[in-house]
Amino acid sequence: MSRLAIKICGLSTPNTVGAAVRAGASHIGFVHFAKSPRHIDAAQITALAAIAPAHMEKVGVVVDPADDLLAELTAGSALTALQLHGKESPQRAAAIRQRFGLPVWKAISVKTRADIDAATAYVGAVDLLLFDAKTPDGAALPGGMGMRFDWTLLRGLSILMPWGLSGGLSADNAAEAVRITDAPLIDVSSGVESAPGIKSVDKIMAFCKAVSAC
Repeated sequence: MSRLAIKICGLSTPNTVGAAVRAGASHIGFVHFAKSPRHIDAAQITALAAIAPAHMEKVGVVVDPADDLLAELTAGSALTALQLHGKESPQRAAAIRQRFGLPVWKAISVKTRADIDAATAYVGAVDLLLFDAKTPDGAALPGGMGMRFDWTLLRGLSILMPWGLSGGLSADNAAEAVRITDAPLIDVSSGVESAPGIKSVDKIMAFCKAVSAC
C-alpha cells in the first residue's frame, strides 16, 4: 500500500470499487449530486460501500446538502466520512459534523494563494481540507472537471490539520503533484475515467501505481 493516502472518487460500479481495492487505494468516494455524471443514490452508495473492506474509508461527496439528505445517506452506516463540496460555511460544516457524528472534509476551491489562506477559517470545524481547482463562474459542477490549479501555491503549507490535493490529477502527473506539494492525500476522479462518469479499471490501477512509486 502507498505511503500516501489515495482516494478514488466518483465510483459507481462494483467493478471499479473492486479495482480501487485491488490497487491499494485507502479511500473511495461516492458522489450524491444530481447534476454530476457520477451521481448515485443512497441505496447504491450503501451497496457499493459494502463491497469494500472495513479498513477502507468510504466518503460521501455532497454539495450544500440539507439535513434530510444527509440523514438518508448516513442511515445505513456505510459511510465513514462526509465531503462537503459546495459553499458550506465553517459553522455549517461544524454543525454537520456534530449532528451526524462523522468526520467532515471540506473542499476548498483554489485559484490564488488567497483562497488557500482563507481555508484557515475551517480549522477546528472540519477534519480534513481538500484543495481543488476553482471551476469557472457559472459552471454546473463545483469539481470533477479535470481542472488543476497552480500547485506551487501549496509549497510550504503550514496549516495544522490533515489536507489533500485534488483537481486535474492523473497517472501522468501524480508524481509531479506529490513532488511539488508534498500532499499527504491524493484525490482523483476524472483523471481515471474513459468518459465523464465512466471509471476505467486500467486507469485506476495505473494511477495508484504511479502514486505508490512516489
